[in-house]
Amino acid sequence: MSRKQRTPTTSQQRLVLWTAILASFVAFLDGSIITVALPAMARDLGGGLVLQQWVVDAYLLTLGAFILVAGSLSDTFGRGRILRVGLVWFGVASLLCALAPAGIFLILARGLQGMAGALLVPSSLALILSEFSGKAQGRAIGSWTGWTGVAFIAGPILGGLLTDYLSWRWIFLINVIPIGVTLWLLHRMKEPEHIRGTGHIDIIGAVLAAVGLGGPVFALIEQDRLGWQDPLVFLPLILGVVAFAVFLWWESRAPHPMMPLKLFRVRNFSVGNVATTFIYGALSFGSFALTLFLQQTVGFTALAAGLALLPTTIMMLLLSSRFGELGGKYGPRLFMAVGPVIGGVGYLMMLSVTDPINFWLQVLPGVLVFGLGLSITVAPLTSGILGAISTSQAGIGSAVNNAVSRVAGLIAVALTGIIVGGTLDLTGFHRAMLATALMLIAGGVISAIGIQNSKGQKAAEAPSTSSPTVPIETRPIEPRPIEPLTP
Repeated sequence: MSRKQRTPTTSQQRLVLWTAILASFVAFLDGSIITVALPAMARDLGGGLVLQQWVVDAYLLTLGAFILVAGSLSDTFGRGRILRVGLVWFGVASLLCALAPAGIFLILARGLQGMAGALLVPSSLALILSEFSGKAQGRAIGSWTGWTGVAFIAGPILGGLLTDYLSWRWIFLINVIPIGVTLWLLHRMKEPEHIRGTGHIDIIGAVLAAVGLGGPVFALIEQDRLGWQDPLVFLPLILGVVAFAVFLWWESRAPHPMMPLKLFRVRNFSVGNVATTFIYGALSFGSFALTLFLQQTVGFTALAAGLALLPTTIMMLLLSSRFGELGGKYGPRLFMAVGPVIGGVGYLMMLSVTDPINFWLQVLPGVLVFGLGLSITVAPLTSGILGAISTSQAGIGSAVNNAVSRVAGLIAVALTGIIVGGTLDLTGFHRAMLATALMLIAGGVISAIGIQNSKGQKAAEAPSTSSPTVPIETRPIEPRPIEPLTP
């Protein structure tokens, strides 16, 4: 479609789009900027690999556990109001992180940051879904995913600059700038109308989710130090599994659940979230392992390790909006199937890394291929999942999808010690790259088999796999009310 045929974007839509982008940018940036600063934190505060894992996972844990509650708050009290609270809270938590005198203090402050980040992501994406529709929504989501994806990948570059030339503490102080700009844009913006919810908050569900995630994650991180037979490991694991099972039971019976299980009756929503688990688990784990390996084993500076992912950042910025538009036109299935597989091939290429390493021949080509695959995937994945549910449930829908992606990263990072064998040497790095590739490819295969295009979109054939797929009858995925569960 030519630019002349596109529906022009209004000033209100542009304001909503940039407000949503900046609000999410803050949360995503802080989730990724910290990676290259982890060795400096460990040198300053002590704690080794365990501290590094917890500094990452404390943020992802509270973000994943409370983002569902945040989605309900967004639908009930309004996107703009929840964004303001989240931004101020995030700023205060960032200051606490910057002033942390000890490792445990930093971990707790990171947990508070994650809770604030949970308020930002679903509200910002729900703003876009409330203001845009049709192909314009696909382009807007493409821009949102492109820029927030840039934050997720470009964080290590900014983190490297601040860590090498100032201090790791500046990676938290820098948050003041985007937070201030976003609050100013919110002040100017007229919030889109939305259907208000019941006002009931699922506190029991939130507690069960936090315990259900926190117990297994604690066990996975600490087992390398204490061993599986230690009560401090297997008891939290058992408690967490039981709590998560009770959480699912409660959500199926609660009068106002924070994660309405009926959403998963919508095929693209349920299949898309399964694919998200593998794709975003790979994204978090792969970048974590690569940046730590380049610094701690190869000897790169924090900045050099961050710059290693710069090609991916550029490709995301240039291509995500275009692939979001193509996904809206042709349907998400092809892009969600092909993109992760291409990304997985990129990580498989990094199995060629030897000692001594040749970055230009052994790492950069894989980074480029991964960047292309990620650019193909992210916007169609988001629009394909959220386009399957009604606009009135945009807040909780985006919250569920973001919770799935953050929890996937949380568990993947917690599994680092098990996957790499306790040490991120060359052998451990190869294991990490293979595991990342397999997760990405699994996400693509799941999408190829399960995702459906709407009737109004051109059918896109998924790539062939080792086993034949069964033809799937297509049905609309336009926003629509979701039928209640039958007894």
